[in-house]
Amino acid sequence: MATPEGKVKDKVKKVLKAFDAYWHCPVQNGLGAPSLDFIGCYKGLFYAIETKAGNKQPTPRQESTIAEMRKSGAKVFVINEVTGTQELEDWLSIVYR
Repeated sequence: MATPEGKVKDKVKKVLKAFDAYWHCPVQNGLGAPSLDFIGCYKGLFYAIETKAGNKQPTPRQESTIAEMRKSGAKVFVINEVTGTQELEDWLSIVYR
């Protein structure tokens, strides 16, 4: 049985697969720079996704990583069980055209 966050990740993977988007889920081991749950590229555009269980939001460290990525031009999504999935689908649909 998947964890609550695992269910959110499964939902995200389903959306990404539907658009044939590339993604990678880095395994964090405490070494090197922090990252988010999904790192990917779609139609030449870099994106990242942080997933959360319930209605949770990113930690301060994750917010710092999100800010760094956005500063570099990445599209970053925060997706939990309540919000974010539609924003991802809308972005992929616009980029797909």
